[in-house]
Amino acid sequence: QVQLVESGGGLVQAGGSPRLPCAASGSTFSNYAMGWFRQAPGKEREFVARELSGGSINYSDSAKGRFTISRDYAKKTVYLRMNSLKPEDTAVYCCGAFERWSTSTPVWGQGTQVTVSS
Repeated sequence: QVQLVESGGGLVQAGGSPRLPCAASGSTFSNYAMGWFRQAPGKEREFVARELSGGSINYSDSAKGRFTISRDYAKKTVYLRMNSLKPEDTAVYCCGAFERWSTSTPVWGQGTQVTVSS
């Protein structure tokens, strides 16, 4: 099974553009479609961006036009580039691995905190 480790979080000023990496290990990276989700204090986890089994990518309305998901197969890493950050983007950001063409339970990383100051 794949294991995931996120990094790159921290305190960011509004308008900043950090990039979050999520490193995968333990299984064939290409077998998984990857995604990013987030959970703000007192709220449920919400979808941010993800790749579907066939390779197309979806973004949430709040992420569309500001965030970009990408992956480096050689480094077995998926990234979330975030632009024009707002205080309401403050959350724990987690990456998830979804086995392609499967209904198996996704694998989650431990998450990385992103705090946006105004």
